[in-house]
Amino acid sequence: MTEVERSLSTMAFTSVLFFIFSIYSCSAQVPLLMWTSDGYSLPHLSQPPAGQAVSSGQLASYLKSALTAAPHNVLLFLQDKLSIDDFTMYGGVFGNKQDGAFLNIESALQASSNPLVLSALDWSASDSVLKLFQGELGITAVHIDPSTLKEFQLNPSQLSLLAIHLPYTTGAESKELLLKNDEIIGEVLDMFKSHDVPYTAVYTGLKPSRIIQDTPIMARSSVGRSLLQAPPQLSVKPPVIFNNTEGQPCILLWADNLNISYAQGHWVDLGPETFNGSATLTGSTCNETISRLVLNYQNFTKFQSLRLIFSMRKIFFPVSARNWTVMEQVVLEYDGQTAIFNGSGGIYAPAEYSFHCQSVSSSESPLLVPRTLTDNATQWRLSFTDFQIQGFNVTGELFSYASDCAGFFTPGIWMGLLTSLLMVLILTYGLHMIMQLHTMDRFDDPKGPSISVPLNE
Repeated sequence: MTEVERSLSTMAFTSVLFFIFSIYSCSAQVPLLMWTSDGYSLPHLSQPPAGQAVSSGQLASYLKSALTAAPHNVLLFLQDKLSIDDFTMYGGVFGNKQDGAFLNIESALQASSNPLVLSALDWSASDSVLKLFQGELGITAVHIDPSTLKEFQLNPSQLSLLAIHLPYTTGAESKELLLKNDEIIGEVLDMFKSHDVPYTAVYTGLKPSRIIQDTPIMARSSVGRSLLQAPPQLSVKPPVIFNNTEGQPCILLWADNLNISYAQGHWVDLGPETFNGSATLTGSTCNETISRLVLNYQNFTKFQSLRLIFSMRKIFFPVSARNWTVMEQVVLEYDGQTAIFNGSGGIYAPAEYSFHCQSVSSSESPLLVPRTLTDNATQWRLSFTDFQIQGFNVTGELFSYASDCAGFFTPGIWMGLLTSLLMVLILTYGLHMIMQLHTMDRFDDPKGPSISVPLNE
């Protein structure tokens, strides 16, 4: 193959690659590239349908399948932020290829016989790539800073899982920084090639570098002349965030109202004190299986102390073959007494999702049920409006995809189905009656002579 043909082949491959990238939305997704060294290839993995984001479960399945044939020396190039727009803006697809910011990455993809390209990886799944590899390989990752790369000594006789953290910046310096990151990736790959060590490389981002924010319809539907007006600033209160011992968020809570009522009295909203920082989170805890969010209120109405506790547990269900977050209890502790509400089975969501419900109540269509009929909980009423909570797999200060409690067959849908069924029955009965009509076989006049037909002999 001549140099011109090789160049045209490379441009065609990258054009197809980035065309696949361009058909996906980058609103809350990051790309992931995986390739192997010369002489090795990844097993054939079916690409997800166009427009579908790869979840944590799907990513784990991809990695398990890939490691069956790929080398177990893994290089993870984890960039702080990365989006598909970075490839289309700074890649070597358009114009002179030498101006591209991903020369070493594109060359590595060309050398690999069957690279894996996931154009739309869910944001929460990208943060679990390191944990997935550590679990599959059974070794601890070695974190390497680009500034200390020259001091690293490679041991060819030992399996390695290297996590190289790459920075990212926005603005005019983005391309220069991407060029430096690409050079670092090239140095690491050359190090493994010089020692003749096979490897599996992964390049992805921990967060999307560009997020498209859609303006809500209600915010755009203003009355009067608004073309020259600045868009209104909508004040949205931030969620309650509880951090673990490492300083990373592990529990998120948001609600429009947190209403409580004691002894059939007036409703009192705990929302203002909850989201303005007055309520403390002392006593909250979180780990891999249990999350407990405690909201402490002082000198609240008639009680000297009041605590609102949300207890969640991660449970594996064999039927669905996945982990689920289940709200086990909501507890009210007031002046030494306790009121316990058990979850009725409707407050649950996949572990990687958040739970959302327009109304979580203990009275109308209750999702919260007093533990016993003689318990103190019977004296209380709870009503949470636009309630959303997440106790596991929290990445950053934003909720993951919400699993809503609203059922599919709402009253409106039932009314439409029953009305349609009634109309179909009426139409069927009418068609049946029409099909039973028969024309008369004789048209004789009963008062006149009968019709006779002479037969010629």
